[in-house]
Amino acid sequence: MNIFAKFKETVGSVLPVMAIVFLLGFFVVPLDRILLARFVIGGLFLIFGLTVFLMGVDIGIQPMGERCGAALTQRRSLLLLLVSAFAIGFLITIAEPDIQVFGSQVNGVFSYLNKNIFIFVIAAGVGLFIMLGLLRTVMQFPLKVVLIISYGLLFAMALFVPPEFVGIAFDSGGATTGPMTVPFIMALGLGVSSVRSTGSKDSFGLTGVTSIGPVIAVILYAFFFKNGGSGSSEFDVVQQEVMMETVSLNPFASVFIPFGIEFPAVAKEAASSILPVVILFCIFQIFLLKMTARQVVRMVIGIVYSFLGLTVFLLGVNVGFMPAGLSIGQLLGQNASDFGGFWFYFLIATGFVFGAIVVCAEPAVWVLTEQVEQVSGGTIKRKVLLMFLSVGAAFAIGLSLWRAVAGFDIKYILIPGYAIAFILMFFCPDLFTGIAFDSGGVASGPITSTFVLSFTLGASASAAGNNDAFGVIALVAMMPLIAIQFLGILYEAHRKRAEKLQVARQSCSVEEKE
Repeated sequence: MNIFAKFKETVGSVLPVMAIVFLLGFFVVPLDRILLARFVIGGLFLIFGLTVFLMGVDIGIQPMGERCGAALTQRRSLLLLLVSAFAIGFLITIAEPDIQVFGSQVNGVFSYLNKNIFIFVIAAGVGLFIMLGLLRTVMQFPLKVVLIISYGLLFAMALFVPPEFVGIAFDSGGATTGPMTVPFIMALGLGVSSVRSTGSKDSFGLTGVTSIGPVIAVILYAFFFKNGGSGSSEFDVVQQEVMMETVSLNPFASVFIPFGIEFPAVAKEAASSILPVVILFCIFQIFLLKMTARQVVRMVIGIVYSFLGLTVFLLGVNVGFMPAGLSIGQLLGQNASDFGGFWFYFLIATGFVFGAIVVCAEPAVWVLTEQVEQVSGGTIKRKVLLMFLSVGAAFAIGLSLWRAVAGFDIKYILIPGYAIAFILMFFCPDLFTGIAFDSGGVASGPITSTFVLSFTLGASASAAGNNDAFGVIALVAMMPLIAIQFLGILYEAHRKRAEKLQVARQSCSVEEKE
């Protein structure tokens, strides 16, 4: 583990976002200088927090998940494996910061939904589909068959629920795969598959399968609310909350006091995210793992780093990134209400740029791309994966902003998009299909759920006066399915050409010797 390399990668991902927002806030849609100052400080917090968090994942979270998965599989009790997987998925999802934030956002717009019940429904969906994903790995059932059946059922059910629930349901699938859930799920899958004859490459796809669960669970939940009421925008209330305008005597206090005010809540949120992992670790250590004292100390250090990093990361996002995204979206959306005008296209272009950059700042994206590069022995480069993910996210956010202003049904994008993804499955290598569906989950993490969703919510409310921001996480989760599978097809074509060239060279060499 090289902390300086991680710091360099994090800086390279976050600084472009900060630069674009800074330029927009100064020259295009002038933002309050205090808000801009908070954004800059929040960006620095984000860089530091993300670096420390990733270090903690490497030291503690990922090794713990791998050991748990391997130990459960070696016990050769399928029932124990599945019950443990459900408990892990359920508890970690309830504590996932993205889900807590997402539940509050949904409840703020659709007040007739109970936030706690909504979160429990999502957590149950995650637990059930982690069970399904691990069962697939153990039974060596083809991933593509599981995906086709699950998504076929999902879209059939989606035809019978209110349209506003479709975006929320698909958003929940992306929001579950956050900075705490993804490292543990991926490590658990890697641990289970490592003791199977198929090897570690069969671990890819577990995150993709898991993210289907909450979508189906929320759609089932929606059947009980067909006549539950309609959403009413509470944009002004949300804006007043996240802007956190501090009454103070000087600008210095106005910039820094919100960080102090928000710190206890953020620390509590981060602690609640880490606590289920600690409880699970203690249970598995006592009854299953029985690691040495040195290994336990290393795990504890990793957990502490993860807690500190996540606290600083969320503090930067909540106080700096989210208010700036909401404000810029609102200001750009006011001018973009003229569909097809200059400001409309400028808003779409801004979404493209944000999508291309923001996805690279997601913590789970770094965890996934690093694991892919390691498992593939370096043949699948992290930089190439990041490039294709960035292109996919750029199109996703651009389409989301177009829909936010135009206000059409999200199914007009989701159905053709997933149809293309499933067609590509028949031409794409299995490994890349697993990576693609995992990428769809991890691309929509805490920055997307806060900065990008706030930006789209602001644009939607001010340009069209609607709540069509819901669905942006769903589209960010969908586009990598197309982009990464397209990369897999190119990769396979390149590999076959290289093999033919090698055979031709060998033939020429034999002929020359004769």
